[in-house]
Amino acid sequence: MARALELAESGLYVPTPNPRVGCVIVKDGQMVAEGVTQAAGHAHAEVMALRDLKQKGGSAEGATVYVSLEPCSHHGKTPPCTDALIHAKPARVVIAHVDPYPAVSGRGIAALRSAGIAVSVGVLAKEALEINPGFVSRMVRGKPYVWAKIAASMDRFTALPDGQSQWITGAEARADGHHWRARSCLVLTGIGTVKADNPLLNVRAIETHRQPRRAVIDPKLEIPDNAKLLQTEGLILFAANPDEGRVTQLTSKEAVVVNVPDQNNPDRVDMNAVMQWLAEYDINEVHVEAGAGINGALWRAGCIDELILYLAPTFLGHGLPMLDIPGIDQLSEADQLSFIDHDNVGQDIRIRARKFDRWQELVEHIESSNAQHAL
Repeated sequence: MARALELAESGLYVPTPNPRVGCVIVKDGQMVAEGVTQAAGHAHAEVMALRDLKQKGGSAEGATVYVSLEPCSHHGKTPPCTDALIHAKPARVVIAHVDPYPAVSGRGIAALRSAGIAVSVGVLAKEALEINPGFVSRMVRGKPYVWAKIAASMDRFTALPDGQSQWITGAEARADGHHWRARSCLVLTGIGTVKADNPLLNVRAIETHRQPRRAVIDPKLEIPDNAKLLQTEGLILFAANPDEGRVTQLTSKEAVVVNVPDQNNPDRVDMNAVMQWLAEYDINEVHVEAGAGINGALWRAGCIDELILYLAPTFLGHGLPMLDIPGIDQLSEADQLSFIDHDNVGQDIRIRARKFDRWQELVEHIESSNAQHAL
């Protein structure tokens, strides 16, 4: 299963909106074939592993198949993987965790068992969740998994007071940030960042076969006509009761305008409505690169699951903060996060911290589903 997870992780940038899945076939104590899920509409990990075995002249009959997610049992863009496995006649299938997708969710396990194939569930389940947090979140919570990438000085400023921020962190940290862009389904920013930096927000520093979609929180559709993002395919603009003439202008440039005003403040965008809309359009993971205003708004709305913080070994003395959030009067009121990873990236340090309770919700769902289908 550990090898299946390695394979799944090797496809971080590939199968969205499908989950990343790895599969290993073991026979007579030897790993004889393996596969990883391909781009959407193409073969899943189980089929790729069976093809690998066939090319080697082997047979899966009597073998054990390890797969990092329950095999699909429905007709989507590809036939059910359970059918392929049943036809191959392995003796046993070992699954990391049950698929939270309602069209599968235990049906693949039931189909395999009905065909006389032994099924074990719950091997390295938490490790498997780490590879597909967005897919699981979208299925369980109806929202994508969201991380905010922030580069800051040691005194926690992201830019000088005039907005100058290029570059606080080094080249290695900036390249590492492109990995997180590449594995996301969508990069989200705010109109302030667009006006200040005119970014592309695409993946350039690493190789990837696809670019994530890009979106801007832009309540009044103030995006400049010469913005580089308007040159990208399918740019999404989240607005709040915008001028219809401006909507027409932007849609003629092939931008997608989504009107999601906050009920309590019609001049602002409803961040939770943004996340719900993205989930409905198959967005699993959202990478936020924005200023303190958008970061703070997302944080206050409870939309950020994780922070990816790059700290540079420097002090600015004054400047713009990481998040614009209200102060507290008691330490007991502070939001609690858990540090999950830290690493040196060039001259900088990357720290990952996540909302423990939000992550635990996903863990508990996986564990409950696995327990339900364990026998």
